[in-house]
Amino acid sequence: MGLFRKSKEAPGFAKDTYVIAGLGNPGKEYEDTRHNMGYKAIDVLSSNENIEVRRSKFHSLFGRGAIDGKKVILVKPETYMNRSGIAVREAAMYFDVAPENLIVIYDDIDLPVGAIRIRKSGGAGTHNGMKSVVQELGTKDFIRIRIGVGAAASDEDLVDRVIGKVPEAEKQLLQKSAAEAADAVRDIIVLGVDNAMNRHNHGAAKEANDN
Repeated sequence: MGLFRKSKEAPGFAKDTYVIAGLGNPGKEYEDTRHNMGYKAIDVLSSNENIEVRRSKFHSLFGRGAIDGKKVILVKPETYMNRSGIAVREAAMYFDVAPENLIVIYDDIDLPVGAIRIRKSGGAGTHNGMKSVVQELGTKDFIRIRIGVGAAASDEDLVDRVIGKVPEAEKQLLQKSAAEAADAVRDIIVLGVDNAMNRHNHGAAKEANDN
């Protein structure tokens, strides 16, 4: 049975409320890794929208605020990546958000560094965090923002790629991508997801693997 049904906390979907979850791993050792791009985007949103992400619930750190008069909940799951779905499901159920009001942000090796891609639904690809989210929610029909981190080189281990040290020059590109992902969240809420896709799904992102 899917997640998106009436919960005990509310009589129906809270259509003026958005849950935005950025996937990552907790702990200092993971802070500047490619696998924590979801966290980085939430950090940018937190700063831009003056929403403190310090409260603890849903196996996450979270904060409440508003964007364009809409209620917004920023979520950073602390379950570690492979169990991210537990935290996302608990937050989405608690706030009783409609599917179109759940936004999940995560890193994607199938997009080049510097690209982002917004989708209204779709599979999890090779991303274990997203596999967990899809499994726990029981649906693929929610918005996701993918942040490109580039594929591993032929002589590079995939795990090293996503949780290894990032060169300084690439850090700057990734920070710009996190900022664009944060802008994309605002555009989804203010302008609607289709307009946001037209704004942000450009260049290399359109040509990249669509898994």
